Amino acid sequence: MTETVTTPTATHLVAAPEISIVIPVYNEEKNLPLLFERLTKVVDQMGRHTEIVMTDDGSKDNSLELLKGFVQQRPDLYRIVEFDRNYGQHMAVMAGFETARGKFIVTLDADLQNPPEEIPKLIAEMDKGHDVVGSYRRDRQDSLLRTLPSRLVNYVRERITGIKMRDQGCMLRGYHRDIVKIIVESGETSTFIPALAQFYAERPIEVEVEHAARHAGVSNYNLYMLIRLNFDLMTGFSLVPLQVFTMVGMAVSGGSLLLVFYMLLRRIFIGPEVEGIFTLFAIMFFLLGVIITGLGIVGEYVGRIYQQVRSRARFHIRTIHEKS
Repeated sequence: MTETVTTPTATHLVAAPEISIVIPVYNEEKNLPLLFERLTKVVDQMGRHTEIVMTDDGSKDNSLELLKGFVQQRPDLYRIVEFDRNYGQHMAVMAGFETARGKFIVTLDADLQNPPEEIPKLIAEMDKGHDVVGSYRRDRQDSLLRTLPSRLVNYVRERITGIKMRDQGCMLRGYHRDIVKIIVESGETSTFIPALAQFYAERPIEVEVEHAARHAGVSNYNLYMLIRLNFDLMTGFSLVPLQVFTMVGMAVSGGSLLLVFYMLLRRIFIGPEVEGIFTLFAIMFFLLGVIITGLGIVGEYVGRIYQQVRSRARFHIRTIHEKS
């Protein structure tokens, strides 16, 4: 069987699979061979019509060539979406959603921290009628520098957005096709897929899954990307940051008015003095900090509006590698 490279608009008269497994890939050449072995074994053991859609997110290593080899080895199972450049993990998942044909769609990372062997657990819950199946990691195998900020962000996110997810960082999740369709049609250029799915879900559930240390390589998420992701999460689902800043601004303005009144009385009854000049400087710097923070929050929302109204394509698929 030879591999055929198709355009995203090509159609094939084949029966739609029941299950689609969507996996974003970026510089994972050291993990892909073992992922192929374990994931293929799991799918074969399930005995259900399944496809595996893997999106190469502009990898700079040999990942794409390995993915093409998967199509050669198992053309009945693997489909590879090739981006023209790097667009980020969530856009890679979104491209997989647009390409997937299954009734149930499962997302999985390529680093093997979430074992593929846990996929049947999610499918079993979707068979029961749950439209979104989230997961939380048992005995998480990450450093404290990753786990503690994650717990803090989970707490803040739930308080701000009202979206309840026990472990938002776990990518092993299951979605009914109806939910995926809503996510794709939302057209958001900057979004957090698990939260968006949870927002639209009617019968969500969460299950405990195993977690392992990264098989090889290092995480592609640096500190800036994690901060950026959580800014998107906060501003994409709630106006609370703006409302909090408004209340802080009102409180600071009220305190400043009282301070001005107090300083005026001192001027009248005590006379001019310069001893408190450093206190005034400290107050001024504090107020400037509040203003700059507020401008940053407003800028986040304005930036999201700008991204949405310019209506650029969220990503560009170069080709799809699949059987003819």
